[in-house]
Amino acid sequence: MPNADRLDVGLDVPEAYRAAARGAPDTALPQLDWWREFRSPELTALIEEAQQVNLDIAAASARIAQADAQARIAGAPLLPTVNAEGDATHSRRSLATSGSGSGIVGSGGTREGNLYRAALTASYEIDFWGKNRALMEAARNTAVATRFDREVVALSTVASVANAYFQVLAAQDRLALARDNVKSASRVLDLIKQRLEVGTTTGLEVAQQEALVAQQRALVPTLVQVLRQNIAILAVLIARPPERIAIRGGSMQRLALPRVTPGLPSDLLTQRPDIREAELNLAAANANVYAARAAFLPSIQLTGQDGFTSAILRSLFRPEAAFFSIAAGLTQPIFDGGNLLGNLEQRKGRQEELLQNYRKAVISAFADVDNALVAVQQQAEFERLQRQVVEASRRAFNIAETRLREGTVDLVTVLTSQQTLFQAQDALAQARLGRLQAIVSLYQALGGGWPPIETQIVQTSPGSYSWSGIVVPATK
Repeated sequence: MPNADRLDVGLDVPEAYRAAARGAPDTALPQLDWWREFRSPELTALIEEAQQVNLDIAAASARIAQADAQARIAGAPLLPTVNAEGDATHSRRSLATSGSGSGIVGSGGTREGNLYRAALTASYEIDFWGKNRALMEAARNTAVATRFDREVVALSTVASVANAYFQVLAAQDRLALARDNVKSASRVLDLIKQRLEVGTTTGLEVAQQEALVAQQRALVPTLVQVLRQNIAILAVLIARPPERIAIRGGSMQRLALPRVTPGLPSDLLTQRPDIREAELNLAAANANVYAARAAFLPSIQLTGQDGFTSAILRSLFRPEAAFFSIAAGLTQPIFDGGNLLGNLEQRKGRQEELLQNYRKAVISAFADVDNALVAVQQQAEFERLQRQVVEASRRAFNIAETRLREGTVDLVTVLTSQQTLFQAQDALAQARLGRLQAIVSLYQALGGGWPPIETQIVQTSPGSYSWSGIVVPATK
């Protein structure tokens, strides 16, 4: 097919990510099964089950079958159409029209009889201008794009499973903290009540501590709700009702924290499935523009017919019953009310739209990676600092509780130290969750797992390449 308006997309690809760490950018590229890096067998089992049974992935696979069928339909005009025909007719001529005006039958032939016919017909449109080939190329590019669309859906599903699982672990950790805090606050409440009995405190301090205990207890139902909601989300992702799923969970502290490097920005163009999908959709639009222009040119149609016809069935296939016909036709559009011109303008508008979508997909991908790198770095620092806050707050609370037993501390100080510790512990759990989710976001921003560098892109034939097992026609 001639060059179908290949456009210069004008991409500005940076040499490196601003937020990337110094050193080799490919020292720890994402593995194909990157979720195993968290070292959680339960998470691995959930993700691998979701890859097999998730309903969104199944729907995306069905769209691939539809696109493949459409590509087959689009390629059909490049081949001749051959049909077999056979018919038998019994007819009787009218007396009023078979002779003269008197209505009497003349001597020319019989009035009633049979006619048998068997034939093969063939037709073929010469694709002189490449219109049909362009339409087939557009459909093939769209079919490949649907495969990348499935990769996008699968990656989003994997990330959703991981994030929902981390939410479950976070809710379990925060529940355990809340229940421990209730015990600690209740222990302090008992000490204050003992001081009330001997007259060394007032009912105000007792009421304040009771409010703190009630506050910690009130957190439990909310955290239970979050826990069950995320278990339900996991159930949907693996196509089960919530009643049919059991999540053991555990603690976020037991998970490993993978180290991920982003590679080079230029690598992202071949790794992100949404970028490849946008690229293939743009290539399809280019081919559609070419086909719309070719529609203004003449079309040449060849037709042929060969067969037998006879009034007597037993003589149908005799040599004297044979017939054939060959015809060629040329059609040149002259006036169609602007239909062809409107179709061309529509295709060109769609081409421009997809070009901008492609540019946006690339720029958004770079931004996603930078944002994820920043989030991973800052969440790690936030967790480190928050851990220091928890350690200091725990020391302060332990000292305050000891002095409360000794009767040498202000109750306001005890109350403040409790609240500070409880809030710091909950914030640390949420910081850990944020760090895990930032790592997942980085994997997602990088397009999931990367195949080995030496096998990422392989030329399968002139003009076609294989990317992660998907054959992609080359585009410029």
